[in-house]
Amino acid sequence: MIEWNPWHGCHKISEGCENCYMFRQDEKFGRDSTVVRQTKDFHLPVMRNREKIFRLTSNYNPIYLCLTSDFFIEEADAWRDAVWDMIAYRRDLHFKIITKRIHRFNQCLPKDPLRKYDNVTIVCTCENQRTADERLPVLLDIKAEHKEIIHEPMLERINIEKYLASGCIEAVTCGGESGDNARICDYAWILDTREQCVRHNVAFHFKQTGAKFRKGHQFFRIDRKFQMQQARKADIDFVPVPEGEEKNPYDSVLRLLSKSPYLREITLPPDMKHYCRRMGMERIKQQAYEYVRKNIAPAHIPNDGYQTPNKGNPVFIAQHATATCSRKQLFKWHDIYCGRKLTEKEIIYFVGLIMEWIQRELEKET
Repeated sequence: MIEWNPWHGCHKISEGCENCYMFRQDEKFGRDSTVVRQTKDFHLPVMRNREKIFRLTSNYNPIYLCLTSDFFIEEADAWRDAVWDMIAYRRDLHFKIITKRIHRFNQCLPKDPLRKYDNVTIVCTCENQRTADERLPVLLDIKAEHKEIIHEPMLERINIEKYLASGCIEAVTCGGESGDNARICDYAWILDTREQCVRHNVAFHFKQTGAKFRKGHQFFRIDRKFQMQQARKADIDFVPVPEGEEKNPYDSVLRLLSKSPYLREITLPPDMKHYCRRMGMERIKQQAYEYVRKNIAPAHIPNDGYQTPNKGNPVFIAQHATATCSRKQLFKWHDIYCGRKLTEKEIIYFVGLIMEWIQRELEKET
């Protein structure tokens, strides 16, 4: 990842700023992080090497702007036009501007309104529901070619469904908080945001776990050097389905399963529908995740074929209906070979399939 920090220094403005890494780093060297000043890299995009070739080429795309400050901070108003000029000059580079000050966007536009800045992505960061509901309506309203959302540090479950439904958001990134005083990031929050993105066909990226990470009933302290690595291992990034192709990832497999006379006859009884509504779909989804992880995901299951009852819980019934009740069924219907452990991405996929079947059953007449 290539950074361009034309200025350094910032002011904390919301909960996500509490343990800012830039303040931590400056404190080590006795620097005042609240003093905003130009850096030696101010002209980085137009700097050239001895061969007169730009130091930054398109191989470095994207270029992340102002990661040790905020592009729209007030103290930089006098310098910003020069930066806009460099952005316009380097059309071969794509710049990502991550900001908590989206409310200042219209005040900080370049002087020349006729220039197109389609080589810029505006990334609005919101760490909780309050900042999401405060900033994202502004993000949707601004005139920018490319818009993204980032939850980092992610401090709670955040519902951005209505913002994704606008069709204006190209991608969402989630990540935990680093540092000794980091606050907990819960994997369930990450997965919930991913599901929202999948529903609206928006790209999703899990960037890092953070230093304190909760997954189900387990709590992990993760060293800084492993936080991105562990997020990559989860393998839950989502790439949007191209326009014109099937957007619900479960439609085709449910159509295939419906061709089986046996599977087609399985339905969710009224008492199980009542159970789902009483418990809430979030609780049902947690149960589905635990059942799949414990009883289906292992590479070797001694009682395979008998580990999932066919009654007693809506998830059990859904597993039989979706052929996710045993590894033998996974092999027969989903081409997942026995003898290897399911990946996290596969677990999430099958949990999603189970929940999709249950949701469709709930929508039927009782």
